[in-house]
Amino acid sequence: MKTIILQLSFFGLLFANTVNAQEAMDVQEKYTSHNKGKFFVAWGGNRDSYTKSDVTFKGKDYNFTIDNMTAHDKPKGWHVDYINPARMTIPQTNFRLGYFLNDHYSVSIGVDHMKYVMTQDQTASVTGEINLPTTDIGSAYNGVYNNTPVNFSDQTFLAYEHTDGLNYVHVEVSRFDDISNLFSIGNTDKIQINLTEGVAFGLLYPKTNTTLLGKERHDAFHVSGYGTSVKAGLNITFLKHFYVQTELKGGYINMPDIRTTISADDTASQHFLFLQRIILFGGIFKI
Repeated sequence: MKTIILQLSFFGLLFANTVNAQEAMDVQEKYTSHNKGKFFVAWGGNRDSYTKSDVTFKGKDYNFTIDNMTAHDKPKGWHVDYINPARMTIPQTNFRLGYFLNDHYSVSIGVDHMKYVMTQDQTASVTGEINLPTTDIGSAYNGVYNNTPVNFSDQTFLAYEHTDGLNYVHVEVSRFDDISNLFSIGNTDKIQINLTEGVAFGLLYPKTNTTLLGKERHDAFHVSGYGTSVKAGLNITFLKHFYVQTELKGGYINMPDIRTTISADDTASQHFLFLQRIILFGGIFKI
């Protein structure tokens, strides 16, 4: 009886070790087939497009709206500044840090550092009133405007941009789906292709650079409003831990409290839609 018990114990341990070894091998062979519990971090760049926007400027001695103002981004192209720690905030960048709640869904925090520049050489309609003291430089633009066309090539009247930048700080929930089989890719540890979609909501924290009626600008970051967005993208993960991801992200931004000059009485407000084209380089790992 004692011999039989020892033999059964031996075979039991052998079976358990074999199962554990097989499970470990399966996990090793299919590391990319399960995402739950993994962290990821990514850094990249973007190009941006914006819809026209009605922008209202208010102050102690003025209140006017520019109708359908056009704006554009400020790209830097492929540049070493994207990886230079001392100059990383100069180009248009994207940062993301996230965690997989299960194999398909992740939650992340991110900062989309976009840039928004008013098209300077444009003519737009202005409605409202400017009544500055005659000693002010901007008093040259005093008057009542009633859908009046104004050419903004003169930057003394207005130069307006969120270039440090149009910072969209957000929380995002995303879904990932492995579509490697559609490309006949069998070994997912070498390369894996995923579709990803997501929704996000967050705050706008721009440092707005404005020259308005000759006043000194407000040169500090300020929570100016909120935004929301949706995205769709393609993720290519290779060698288990590295990935490249391209995305199209569209959204809505509403900023009712934009600081424009050193005076707290001077504010601007606007809302518009945006479209980002994003490329990210990242890593995915377990701790």
